[in-house]
Amino acid sequence: METLEATFFLFVFVPLVNPAPPLQQESLQFYDYDTDVSMGSLTQQDYEMQSKDIIKDGTNVSLDTSLMLQSDDSQLDVPPTKDTNLPTCLLCVCLSGSVYCEEIDIEAVPPLPKETAYLYARFNKIKRIAASDFADITTLRRIDFSGNRIEEIEDGAFSKLLLLEELSLAENRLVKLPVLPPKLTTFNANQNRIKSRGIKANAFKKLTNLAYLYLGHNALESVPLNLPESLRILHLQYNNITTITDDTFCKSNNTRYIRTSMDEIRMEGNPIVLAKHVNAFSCLRMLPVGTYY
Repeated sequence: METLEATFFLFVFVPLVNPAPPLQQESLQFYDYDTDVSMGSLTQQDYEMQSKDIIKDGTNVSLDTSLMLQSDDSQLDVPPTKDTNLPTCLLCVCLSGSVYCEEIDIEAVPPLPKETAYLYARFNKIKRIAASDFADITTLRRIDFSGNRIEEIEDGAFSKLLLLEELSLAENRLVKLPVLPPKLTTFNANQNRIKSRGIKANAFKKLTNLAYLYLGHNALESVPLNLPESLRILHLQYNNITTITDDTFCKSNNTRYIRTSMDEIRMEGNPIVLAKHVNAFSCLRMLPVGTYY
């Protein structure tokens, strides 16, 4: 029987970067960090050098071994996304002024591209926010630090963020609030450890654009003072609030005053009996949610 010999050819396909999908309206911005190799792929030039060794951590490793490690996730002790020494836009995802650094176990705010407008750093291990973290990032409009371990925010950390409209510090370990930037429309500090002494008397007075304030599930003993007229939604549920005055929401010296913007106040889960403070709500269009008897 005549033996047939089959010759096999190895074809190498180098993936091309596809354009944005049809539904993606915003253009993508890619930040250059002097790297020729994208994460998880090799260039054609690398493949043509397969006969040579590459240097990794001071040890000669053949390219075949490197390819094997890339194709077998079980060989990796630490997933690439956990390498916090990577440049920010390789560690995180940077798209059109937005930086997504979620669930990657970072312990500090990473350096951000100067044009960053939206930062999402939820569910990490950040413990502290320093004033230097945002010193040069004046374009920020939204920051979300929900689900971290933040205990301290340095004075002035947000003072230069004059365009910031939305800030979430929910589900952290704060005992006091930082000085807030003037153009905030939404501030969320739910599920922290904030007590009334941790909020300055004029903390919200100058925030004339603030519409949504969330302070539920903290340790407040009283309603914060000097709430702005712009406020629409106020959440204070499940605190330790025991007192309220006729000037908390209204103006005791002006019986004709109506707080026209306020749509919702939640105070359930507090030890206060709201029916004992009827005059405190005379200027509201709707009574607060809470215990009345």
